[in-house]
Amino acid sequence: MSQDPYELLGVKRDATQKEIQGAFRKLAKKLHPDLNPGDKKAEAKFKEISAAYEILSDEEKRGRFDRGEIDVTGSEQAPRNYYRDYASSGGPGDAYHNGAGFADFGDADDLFASFFSRRAGGGSRGAQFRAKGEDRRFSMEVDFLDAVNGAQSQVRLPDGPALDVKIPPGTRDGQTLRLRGKGEPGFGGGPAGDALIDVHVRPHRFFTRDGDDIRLDLPVTLREAVLGGKVRVPTPSGPVNLTLPANSSSGKVLRLKGKGVAKRGGDAGDVYVTLKIMLPEQPDEQLTAFAKDWAAADTQDPRKNMEA
Repeated sequence: MSQDPYELLGVKRDATQKEIQGAFRKLAKKLHPDLNPGDKKAEAKFKEISAAYEILSDEEKRGRFDRGEIDVTGSEQAPRNYYRDYASSGGPGDAYHNGAGFADFGDADDLFASFFSRRAGGGSRGAQFRAKGEDRRFSMEVDFLDAVNGAQSQVRLPDGPALDVKIPPGTRDGQTLRLRGKGEPGFGGGPAGDALIDVHVRPHRFFTRDGDDIRLDLPVTLREAVLGGKVRVPTPSGPVNLTLPANSSSGKVLRLKGKGVAKRGGDAGDVYVTLKIMLPEQPDEQLTAFAKDWAAADTQDPRKNMEA
């Protein structure tokens, strides 16, 4: 066994912790016993790089190795007065003992996360190589209204089976849904990974989402704009009646409170309706005659504030 942990991991002596961690992960994925069953040589090499990483991943142990106080196995090289009283058998009471040499892998959601957390605490060989399976990532398209209101759907996997997916109300475009235990099987009896579903929301033909609010342009007739009254307005949860004020211009925005996207806690955003006055598709003789005889039209200039 090489006496230099830097050589075992293939890193320079001034390597950063990130570089050391990356080098170890790369080697571990090649030499892990679960991936090389029956290969004694790979298992022995895995033990060597694990010991090297346990030294270099701990700043205090790394410093002691660099000063020649311990070897690659963590054993004392030569007792010295300034630390002799603290050096012991390497048990939990040892001032230099660190059971968290692999703790930086504890949050990693990959093949080795479970393995490292158990290695730090000891345990039998069976538990040592028990690891969570890898996650699998998929994508799916959903309709706009299904994303806003919530729905049940399915995503078809490459190997054939389909997964039932619950789309929560208010799901956003680009959001990732997690299905626990639907990923790759675990190693050594470990739990399966998760399925990560990237959601892509199809655009709607007249609704537009703005955070938790919904916006839409509402066509109204000239009569409705002038006289006002009740008009039917579509919303994601169904049509409602909106009171249109008399003498409403194109571009006027009206709000339907609580008819937008559902929020956590039971509230919902609003629907903002922008009026768009529409003239008849075919010329109307009465409307044309009225416009010609409408004297007040000559006194109005709706573009007066647009002069440069």
